[in-house]
Amino acid sequence: MNLSRYKMILLPLLLSACAQMPHDNTKVSADTPPPQANTSTQASANTEAQLDLPNVELSSQILFEFLLGDVAMQRGRPQLAAQAYLDLAKKTRDPRIARHAAQLAFKSHKIDISLQAFALWQDLEPSSALAKQMLISLLLSGGKLQEAKPHIESLLALAPKRAASVFVLMNTLLPRVQDKAAALNWLSDIARPYPKLAEAHWAVAQIASLAGDKKLALNEIQQAVSLRPEWGAALEFEAQLLMSSEPQRGLAMLQEFLKTYQDNKEVRLYYARALLKNKQYSESRAQFQQLLATNPDNVELAFAIALISLQMGELDRAETELQETLQKGKKDADTVHYYLAQLNEAKQDNVTALSQYRQVIKGGYEYAARLREAYLLNKAGELNKARDALGRAPLKNDQQRVTVKLIEAQMLRDAKQYKASYRVLLGTLQEFPNSPKLLFETAMIEDRLGKSKSFEKTLRKLLRIDPNHAHAYNALGYSLLDRNVRLEEGMSLVKKAYALEPDDVAITDSMGWGYYRLGKLDESVAFLRRAYNSNPDPEIAAHLGEALWAQGHKDEAKLLLQNILKIHPDDRILRALIKKYIH
Repeated sequence: MNLSRYKMILLPLLLSACAQMPHDNTKVSADTPPPQANTSTQASANTEAQLDLPNVELSSQILFEFLLGDVAMQRGRPQLAAQAYLDLAKKTRDPRIARHAAQLAFKSHKIDISLQAFALWQDLEPSSALAKQMLISLLLSGGKLQEAKPHIESLLALAPKRAASVFVLMNTLLPRVQDKAAALNWLSDIARPYPKLAEAHWAVAQIASLAGDKKLALNEIQQAVSLRPEWGAALEFEAQLLMSSEPQRGLAMLQEFLKTYQDNKEVRLYYARALLKNKQYSESRAQFQQLLATNPDNVELAFAIALISLQMGELDRAETELQETLQKGKKDADTVHYYLAQLNEAKQDNVTALSQYRQVIKGGYEYAARLREAYLLNKAGELNKARDALGRAPLKNDQQRVTVKLIEAQMLRDAKQYKASYRVLLGTLQEFPNSPKLLFETAMIEDRLGKSKSFEKTLRKLLRIDPNHAHAYNALGYSLLDRNVRLEEGMSLVKKAYALEPDDVAITDSMGWGYYRLGKLDESVAFLRRAYNSNPDPEIAAHLGEALWAQGHKDEAKLLLQNILKIHPDDRILRALIKKYIH
């Protein structure tokens, strides 16, 4: 079994091969850092003096195994070195060698050797709290609850004043146990003799929450808070448990705590974020400002305040705050420029927004900045510059590559440069021939260019790749209906689209138009009315007008067409219908 997945948790415990947990009266809690290893020469000598060292003759075999272990380490073979020193420790029963074997075993990433080595070290040096902690860590990380239990109980008995840190340690390891219910039962049993220890209740609350027992978790954390009312981390967890069902109660609890413990920055930060999550923007900003007042150089707090102002729509204030953040010089400038650009877009100052986007030259927002730069340039009529901006976008994956080309093709299509748009799409399809988005957009351009055979071929390829692509069914079916050919097939395709997306307005319109082509006017008008009521689009209005006229409701058709023409006076299809039916 590979041990690498446990390394990040266990490494802080392995402070050195001969480290010992201090036995003092320091109160340890979740807020207290772990003990540091004593590395002084005198401390090491004292530790050595306390050990029960064996009297072992240095035989040639022992010397050979020493050399084997050292050579294996020098040649980068930690597993062989660990095994050599473990064998040596078993023969000599020397706790110093056992410690070294345990350290090497840990580096070898092999849990079976590590368990043997740490168990031997703990057996040979029973007073070593670190040896117990490491063995417990390995057992719990591997889900070996029952094997770990006697060692936990021994550790708690060995260092009762350090019981708090032991429960904190268990809380870092138990979440990795797959069977959370078993872990909860196990820890509850371990914690039962410690009803007055806040950390014991806190640890049980944590694992109870992971096991899905919210009631027990809330009860346990409330006991922890009652025992240590000043403990911010416990109070935060109680509030967290309440947030999903009673957010205002949780917020009120945090607020009340801060009245008594005003200097607890961690709880105030949690409170500020909780307010923000619950969209209480003004109150959240006030808390962030209070934190900033005591830490004026914290650029992240200043940036958070600016973003809240932006969220609240206070654009001038947000701009001032973002500029101040930029001037501090400690926040990633590209991120600040991006948000300044977003802010100026909201102010409809596209010139300044464009200038800010252009100052985003690296980082996580560079791709989005290039796309927004291209959008603003295209909006200003600078199509070629917009395409150049797209070409400068940093592309990290195929999805981004396809997206940039789709945007470029759309820009060309909007500029009525259909052939150029088609060339861009065809070129990109050579690289990504099975992209559903590329195939669909290519088909739409082929339809626009009158390439009906290519249009149908492209859509049928798309449907082979994605048999549930409702808009591909709709586009192909509507094309047949609109050209008044293969009507039954066209209607069948549209019905497939409708079955997949019954609330889509365009597909509902196609259903109505298909029934019109088939002469089923009642069904046609029903679908077209529903589509028009959802979206009074001129094309849908034209379809409904024709269906009403054919149904004999000519006055209603005239009124509908005349009214919609007032809103869209330049619509070619509407003007043609007015001329056809009214004049």
